[in-house]
Amino acid sequence: MKNYKKTIIITTLVTLLPILLGVILWEKLPDSIATHWGADGQADGWSNKAFAVFGLPCILAAIHLFSVCIMLNDPKRKNIHKKPLTLVFWIVPVVSFVANGFTYMAALGSDIDISLIISILVGVLCIMLGNYMPKLQQNYTVGIKLPWTLNSAENWNRTHRLGGKLFIVGGILIAVSGFLSPFLGETAGIVIMLGVILLCTLVPAGYSFWLFKRGV
Repeated sequence: MKNYKKTIIITTLVTLLPILLGVILWEKLPDSIATHWGADGQADGWSNKAFAVFGLPCILAAIHLFSVCIMLNDPKRKNIHKKPLTLVFWIVPVVSFVANGFTYMAALGSDIDISLIISILVGVLCIMLGNYMPKLQQNYTVGIKLPWTLNSAENWNRTHRLGGKLFIVGGILIAVSGFLSPFLGETAGIVIMLGVILLCTLVPAGYSFWLFKRGV
């Protein structure tokens, strides 16, 4: 934990950075700010300004610290490749900065296509995850953690090679679906995103069980 103290401090501050931006924009922001959008890309949930500016970044900071704590206390942490480790450190800070930034822009009247933004973010995340998955070694924090993958290194490696390919292809499909949402409809984009993520999760899990039954 001590070796990562500086990284923890920096990433936590980045997660909380939207608070500073919110304070700067405080007088321009409306008293009620949209903080949730439906499948059609339209705002359907609002929060008061104080919660949007201070509460949301603090909640994300708590999630960030919890995730980092779990990862750094993993009994097999030495098996976690440096790049996936970096991804875990920075995923919440980046989400906090981008999500809160676009929330402020929408509150100030900018025409923001939330569905497109979400599709691109999720797609890029899936591609990055897919790229790192084959490099993962057995651990209890990052990856497809099943009794069979944790019990067999060969099962783990084969499962994550397949999972990596699926997440890369799935990430591309999700990102592209965001640009096609004007033609497919906002709801279709969400269905595609959830369906792709579900398949990218269930197919490797099923493959892992199949390998287990074959003695791998």
